[in-house]
Amino acid sequence: MYAAVLRSAEGPYELEEIVLEDPAPDQVLVQLAGTGLCHTDTLLRAPGFTKLPVIGGHEGAGVVQEVGAAVRGIAVGDHVVLSFGSCGACHSCLGARPAYCQEFQARNMSCREPDGSTPARALNGDAVGARWFQQSSFATHALATARNVVVVDRTLPIDMLGPLGCAVQTGAGSVFSVLRVQPGTALLVCGAGAVGLSAVMAARVAGAGVVIAVDQHESRLKLARELGATHVVHDTGPGLTEQVNAITGEGVEYALDTTGVPEVITAAIGAVRPPGIVGLVGMQRGDLAVGPLDLGLGRTLVGIVEGDSVPQQLIPRLCSLWRRGEFPFDRMIRQYPLSEINEAERACLAGEVVKPIVLPGSLG
Repeated sequence: MYAAVLRSAEGPYELEEIVLEDPAPDQVLVQLAGTGLCHTDTLLRAPGFTKLPVIGGHEGAGVVQEVGAAVRGIAVGDHVVLSFGSCGACHSCLGARPAYCQEFQARNMSCREPDGSTPARALNGDAVGARWFQQSSFATHALATARNVVVVDRTLPIDMLGPLGCAVQTGAGSVFSVLRVQPGTALLVCGAGAVGLSAVMAARVAGAGVVIAVDQHESRLKLARELGATHVVHDTGPGLTEQVNAITGEGVEYALDTTGVPEVITAAIGAVRPPGIVGLVGMQRGDLAVGPLDLGLGRTLVGIVEGDSVPQQLIPRLCSLWRRGEFPFDRMIRQYPLSEINEAERACLAGEVVKPIVLPGSLG
């Protein structure tokens, strides 16, 4: 296969020919049609985060080419979306909360199997990490574990569905499953990237009366309005609380922060009227100081992983909503050939594109 390989934290992805092992008994081999590029993929560039070289990509979608001997319910030719990995046996997995699997870090963040092995080799025989979120899908092919594979309708545009496996389900799941936004209520969404905009669309589906989107990019705020935000705010500083209160009169019932910026989170907490709830998504950028009355008056502050979703349930629901025109996540997407992955990454980090998708079948 061919893959975009990251060999140094500060260097570009390099398109290389890679040798991939056959599927293990619990794995499937997927020929990829499109893979979303997510801010989480930049963690691979953090010094010491993982052993390089690695193949990134954790929002893959494609067609099953082979299935392992122990796999059930997935067949060759199935169209699938790849999501996060989980063990299926711990307390969280058995309780239908796989995003909080006790082995989440080992299975998703190491780029290798829990035992340290990897199924990919460069042509010179050197090992290449290829289990990022149990898929490593910046490639023409990926090995996925049956538990992180979601079969979808073959008539759907498979090259666009990859982001449903992470960013989109994180935003939507946060609204549906954690915040549980009710009709007629008010939601504040801080950060209008792929996760935030997915939350905006989900809030519209849930019937929220007021949806306030906050971002520093005017183009994203414009898109947020088109996707369901009733109000937009450019201010991400201390004045955010006052602006939200001016819009609502008494604050919002719910807030979702996707920025990880402590100052923004503090402002969001202040904008939630008790006993509201503030959800935190993503990597927090520094310590968060919580005042004595921030939670003491009845507010709830909760961290959220992957929208607390069961991918096999939420992803088909999101596909159905898209078919009905109620969840137009495709409005966030711009596609690039795999050979232009470095430009896709640059555009994403610069805020020029909400959700890049690289097309592994289009090498450029």
